[in-house]
Amino acid sequence: MCAAARRLGQLLGRRGVFLAIVGTGKTCWGVGMLVDPPPGQGLRLLTNLCGLQHWAWLWIIAGVITASSAFVQVGRDWIGFVAALIPPTVWAISYTVAVINGDYSRGAYVALWYLTSHVGVIMWAAAVPEYSVPHAPRPARKGGTP
Repeated sequence: MCAAARRLGQLLGRRGVFLAIVGTGKTCWGVGMLVDPPPGQGLRLLTNLCGLQHWAWLWIIAGVITASSAFVQVGRDWIGFVAALIPPTVWAISYTVAVINGDYSRGAYVALWYLTSHVGVIMWAAAVPEYSVPHAPRPARKGGTP
């Protein structure tokens, strides 16, 4: 099992592994909302448009696109990072609007959580190169002074 996971990790690379994990998580989150929708506190902006079970499909589709992008070449995987950003950004906007409207005072913390733990991490991972080589150490000078 470890050898298979290692081979898959080598096949996907760092960015691909990230996309596969995040995509799987988003898909699972969406399926969870589809099967057992949460109460929807702070999501009135979204639930005014349609039910949370419909919004669950945003997470599922974004998750499938994100996970599928793990298997494409670096440079072409950008669509997976964009897809990964959409659901947490929509949720953060909804919670922010709930705070502004006075519907859900705790929404500011939830919005910040989505923006940092989801959006921020995804944007950081999108900027990480697939392979980075550390700088070669400079040879020491003769004579004792650096």
